[in-house]
Amino acid sequence: MVGFSMQPYGIQSMLKEGHRHLSGLDEAVLKNIDACKQLSTITRTSLGPNGMNKMVINHLDKLFITNDAATIVNELEVQHPAAKILVLAGKAQQEEIGDGANLTVSFAGELLQNAEELIRMGLHPSEIIMGYTKAINKTIEVLEELVENDSENMNVRDKESVILRMRSSVASKQFGQEDILCPLIAEACIQVCPKNPANFIVDNVRVVKLLGGGLHDSSVVRGMVLKNDAVGSIKRMEKAKVAVFAGGVDTTATETKGTVLIHNAEQLENYAKTEEAKVEELIKAVADSGAKVIVSGAAVGEMALHFCERYKLMVLKISSKFELRRFCRTTGAVALLKLSQPSPDDLGYVDSVSVEEIGGARVTVIKNEQGGNSVSTVVLRGSTDSILDDLERAVDDGVNAYKAMCRDSRIVPGAAATEIELAKRLKEFSFKETGLDQYAIGKFAESFEMVPKTLSENAGLNAIEIISSLYAEHASGNTKVGIDLEEGACKDASAMKIWDLYITKLFALKYAADAVCTVLRVDQIIMAKPAGGPRRDQVAGGMDED
Repeated sequence: MVGFSMQPYGIQSMLKEGHRHLSGLDEAVLKNIDACKQLSTITRTSLGPNGMNKMVINHLDKLFITNDAATIVNELEVQHPAAKILVLAGKAQQEEIGDGANLTVSFAGELLQNAEELIRMGLHPSEIIMGYTKAINKTIEVLEELVENDSENMNVRDKESVILRMRSSVASKQFGQEDILCPLIAEACIQVCPKNPANFIVDNVRVVKLLGGGLHDSSVVRGMVLKNDAVGSIKRMEKAKVAVFAGGVDTTATETKGTVLIHNAEQLENYAKTEEAKVEELIKAVADSGAKVIVSGAAVGEMALHFCERYKLMVLKISSKFELRRFCRTTGAVALLKLSQPSPDDLGYVDSVSVEEIGGARVTVIKNEQGGNSVSTVVLRGSTDSILDDLERAVDDGVNAYKAMCRDSRIVPGAAATEIELAKRLKEFSFKETGLDQYAIGKFAESFEMVPKTLSENAGLNAIEIISSLYAEHASGNTKVGIDLEEGACKDASAMKIWDLYITKLFALKYAADAVCTVLRVDQIIMAKPAGGPRRDQVAGGMDED
């Protein structure tokens, strides 16, 4: 019996043992498309106001119940390399605009499904890519024509115009609650909007979630809300100067270790007294500088607290350095490293600091009505943690929509009116094209039907009826007709006041088309040997016995 191993040949002789190599349409392209379709099937049912929630449990056993596509794809930990491209497109949309990640992933999945049909008909992927590229360029042209007249002139401090543009993105997360949430979010955003709205910072609108009560009890605070109590017995201070110490309020330990030799009780007493005197001197220096509130970034020593009480200083402790930075932004204070007398420039100012009890939780409310439009806080109330998390995501979407409208306030009709019009115009455009890419453009146009189809299906309506009546309305020139999900009929989107931001649509469709072209361009997948050595099913060259 002589054992010999077969000599590898071709690509196997070039790569390490244990690699995998997939090539050709069936193995590479269609498998990639299939993986991406699976991902978009997950996100699609969460699209729109009637979108279903997903229950995702991540690797840390944390439970998410949400219909926010960005959270879903983030927590899914997608492994397949092609599906990851769609996840990256969704993340890019989330970072660029902060809303529309679901449209990006779902639309990309629909485009790929149609590309698969074309490939099975015999088109080459490069012809599909050419057609899709022409189609997305035409889409961008048509989308500009659908923009509502005079919507580019907008006062970002006008609450009504802000709510109009924010409604659809908040409603897609919390349908039925948008009339309560939108005014709160709009108020919070307008409070912190800088002189040049393009410099709006999303981080300046904070969210504090407090269990108990209901959404109706939510409110906006101009300033910050800390989820902890004040240290010490002083719980309220009005019109006060603030000193911030990042290193904590305590006696400082020496850099080097030293030994103190004490001979008698008197020396021991004096030793303790000098420490006491030193702490008192430091606290007195802070009190003399005019500060009434001390904020500590670390521990507050008992002796230091005793002297703070004696000098009638209110003490707050903020252990998160990010919260500390926001506090400094709100009050205009400078965080000092160690306990020392602050200069007048280092002190901040607050209108009022008070400890309040909301729903059984003690919170510190820091208000700054006058000077700063630096930070505002939306206090959300709800019955369970997962409801509060979902409300927070809706607020995040609203704030991101505000940032987007500060950049570009143009709007297009919502409720799938824009998508049907794009589908109709692109179909007409494909008939004018000669060559094989006209089929790809036609399929690109068909892909837009995914939006009205999904919206209707998620609302339990008959999708085919809705789409055909939408096409009929648009063919007779009513370009703003969309779906009224409550009545299950087609209505004018401007009458229903459902508008989408042009910039959100533009980037979502652009990123989806880019991701699809990237996936279609792949014709070979080569996986190197896995880290733990080759698995049995991956070993290319086997052993033969004679």
